[in-house]
Amino acid sequence: MRPDQRATGDYADRMADTPPGGALPPPPTAPAASSPAPSTPTMPVRRLGWRRFLALAGVVLLIAAGAVFMVFTLGESLGAAALLVGVIAAILPVPVLVSCFLWLDRYEPEPMKYLIFCFAWGAFVSTAISLNVNEFFAGLFKHQGLPTALTAVLVAPFIEELTKAAGPILLLIFRRREFSGITDALVYCGLSAIGFAMVENILYLGGYGYRTGVEEYGPATGAQQVIAIFIVRILLFGFAHPLFTSMTGVGLGIAARTADRRVRFLAPIAGLLLAMMLHGTWNLLPSLAAATGQPVIVLYGYIGVMVPIFFGMVGLAIWLRAWEGRLTERTLPDYVRAGWLTPPEVAALGSLGRRHAARTWARRVAGDGGVKAMRGYQFAATRLALLRDGMRRGLDRKPAERDRTAREERELLEAIGAYRAFFVGRDPQTPVGVWDGQRYHLRFPDGSRRAVEAPDEPVVPIPVVLAPPPPPAFPAGYGPPGWYGPRPAAPWPPGA
Repeated sequence: MRPDQRATGDYADRMADTPPGGALPPPPTAPAASSPAPSTPTMPVRRLGWRRFLALAGVVLLIAAGAVFMVFTLGESLGAAALLVGVIAAILPVPVLVSCFLWLDRYEPEPMKYLIFCFAWGAFVSTAISLNVNEFFAGLFKHQGLPTALTAVLVAPFIEELTKAAGPILLLIFRRREFSGITDALVYCGLSAIGFAMVENILYLGGYGYRTGVEEYGPATGAQQVIAIFIVRILLFGFAHPLFTSMTGVGLGIAARTADRRVRFLAPIAGLLLAMMLHGTWNLLPSLAAATGQPVIVLYGYIGVMVPIFFGMVGLAIWLRAWEGRLTERTLPDYVRAGWLTPPEVAALGSLGRRHAARTWARRVAGDGGVKAMRGYQFAATRLALLRDGMRRGLDRKPAERDRTAREERELLEAIGAYRAFFVGRDPQTPVGVWDGQRYHLRFPDGSRRAVEAPDEPVVPIPVVLAPPPPPAFPAGYGPPGWYGPRPAAPWPPGA
């Protein structure tokens, strides 16, 4: 369905350079303020079919098998006391590291089940596979008369980065819509790396730290060695594994938001190879220091190579996080023209500060339920912006994918209308009116109505009532962005 006309020179045109708008939704039949308070709406939930159930069961069994294997292996090699000390010490930094990655994902938080999957994959599946492969090659090198340190340089970087990335890659293949860009890929890969590092630190802290110290001099020495290893491996170098795997995340994020099949294939490979090379270089530094008797090599490599790359990735992640917020201001004006959204709604989504202000307003006018509805509204609007951006990029090639995108767009628009109805119209300090895609039509206390142009700087929160349109029947074609319904002749129906 193609738009029947375009509105030019209006507020949406001044907000962003966007394609033509579409047909306006039907006008509201009554102000939302006069309607009873609705229950807090929720996003639509997908049903769990038997195929998804079997896939989910298989993944859970695989992760559980890896967890049992790692617990048995570590317990047998470390002993109960060393294992307990290692687990406690290794878990301490995990909440901080996880919080840093979740902070990046505040605009459009990913489903918790996928975050848990990536963390568990890195912690149990990746570590189980890597441990066996590393031990196999260490024995092979020893049998050939080669130093076992070659395992850390030639084998570990490749198998560890490959297995850590395997979980996020599976998500990209089977749940591509959960990758809205590089930010999401960084979060998935980062959590997988954190899980891997946690289990690896159990081995170092419990085995090389506590158990070795106890066997040599007693528990006091064991505790001292645990503290020393904790400072070096976690406080100083704790960013290493997430930094390595973030290179793969950049490649996966690029692949997720491009329609070019060559880029979809080559970007993850390039990111994975870069992660492997960076990991191998990191492991090579202590080997060179030991071979040459120059410990300063590690310091030079740390300060001259790893620290600049780390801060470069931090800067990129922060920039991408802000880009995701600005995406709503670039994309949602399409829906402003069509009358689905108002200018202040788009403005209120542009930064985390504005979103917090909107939630504060929603709490004032509608209580805790209003805050919950506002959070859901902001999430749905961000998903809508990402969906529209995907339409522009041509991510959906097959008709089935296009139909699914159109259906998801409809569901998001309906969810936005349901969330909006919970809190809009309850604030007595704001006028009652309608946004028609180009200007406001306000109803004043004396009963008069007047069209008002949108201000250059829209105010927040949302000042007008928008009734959600009726569920449309989607056409067979795929037209941007799938708007529906005839253009109304007036902002209010006759006799209103």
